[in-house]
Amino acid sequence: MAAAEKQPVAATGPFAGILSWVERRVPLLATYKAHLSEYYAPKNFNFWYYFGSLALLVLVMQIVTGIFLTMFYKPDAAQAFASVEYIMRDVWGGWVIRYMHSTGASMFFLVVYLHMFRGLLYGSYRKPRELIWIVGMVIFLCLMAEAFFGYLLPWGQMSYWGAQVIVNLFDAIPLVGPTLAVWIRGDYVVSDATLNRFFAFHVIAIPLVLAGLVAAHILALHEVGSNNPDGIEIKEKKDASGIPLDGIPFHPYYTVKDTLGAAVFLIVFAICVFFVPEMGGYFLEYNNFIPADPLRTPTHIAPLWYFTPYYSILRATTETFMWVLGAGVIGMVALIVLSVRNNLVRLASVAAGAALLVAFYVFEPKVWGVVLMGVAVMIFIPLPWLDLSPVKSIRYKGPIFKSALAVFVIAFVVLGYFGTQPVTDIGTIISQVCTALYFLFFLLMPWYSTMDKCKPVPERVTW
Repeated sequence: MAAAEKQPVAATGPFAGILSWVERRVPLLATYKAHLSEYYAPKNFNFWYYFGSLALLVLVMQIVTGIFLTMFYKPDAAQAFASVEYIMRDVWGGWVIRYMHSTGASMFFLVVYLHMFRGLLYGSYRKPRELIWIVGMVIFLCLMAEAFFGYLLPWGQMSYWGAQVIVNLFDAIPLVGPTLAVWIRGDYVVSDATLNRFFAFHVIAIPLVLAGLVAAHILALHEVGSNNPDGIEIKEKKDASGIPLDGIPFHPYYTVKDTLGAAVFLIVFAICVFFVPEMGGYFLEYNNFIPADPLRTPTHIAPLWYFTPYYSILRATTETFMWVLGAGVIGMVALIVLSVRNNLVRLASVAAGAALLVAFYVFEPKVWGVVLMGVAVMIFIPLPWLDLSPVKSIRYKGPIFKSALAVFVIAFVVLGYFGTQPVTDIGTIISQVCTALYFLFFLLMPWYSTMDKCKPVPERVTW
């Protein structure tokens, strides 16, 4: 016998007939129930759970303001800067839209970094949420690409030379680097061809990918359920009707909570837009109010604040630092050989370590600066398999993990600061120390997460 056809959700109210007709064709009510009114989230969400919804809010604002900006922006090297000035001075409300978009870029990274930090705090990357974490990290990579492509569009001095520096990094890749750099630019220098392709990526390609990834992120989350500050799976304890004992419907409880968070966020956002849109040069640099001049290089070239930790890692990779990296590789191989019993893993680690040491000698430090900058972003992806702690949440983890996380956050902030500053000897040394601490947080995690003395986890979520 064929399986029974799935019955649509019954609609009620004065428009019941129309809604039922629509529901038989597109399951809107069923989707609403599955993802809002009958999606049960843990009842102990706290402050840190605002930032996921805020990231979605900022994404929508960026898309809407971006649409209005493209109505007046000219993706032409001869007219791009003037079109931005036209938007700022002559288009009715154009300055507000432009400042909302530029401020929104920084706010987007701010809420995403805090959202990622929440995941580190409460182990939101642990089983069964590994795929959610991986998709989230791909979103982060796409967001970085989106910001990079959009950074060139104002065609100011810092936009032009910042893009020149970043694209030239690809030139350091052995064999394919020079060809790849020319392919990205569409020319031998940053030019009108570069501006046009960056505009296409920023306005069409990356936003489409981002929208799809965000939808996948939310669907994956609602499939396995949300994590909570205790790291307890609420689906494991249900009542007779199958509702989690420690769960409450996302709507109306968390939609109201998130509305409050959005209201507070928008107040702060409005203060930035109307009073400090440049934020002392961190959101919009002084040099970007000067038209791009290929013959005049700014004194100090640095990316916007959300890229500076990784830019600092790039600059910290000097010839001297390569000796530190070599010692680190030898130390990691020795640690694996002494602590792992699997002979195949031991042999693979020795071979990989030897190959890296040879590569350190063969390729220049600037190549490894580019590699480390990329690895610094990608190293978040295997986090679900690096953390071997028996508990998820930092509430029940021991002092070793808490100390390691605190050191990592401090190192990240310090790297971000020195990435905005001109190169100095003391700044380079501090950046090198923080770079080592940054990577050690991840590389040593399989050991210190198992050594940590954890507290017992309660059976039910706590308030």
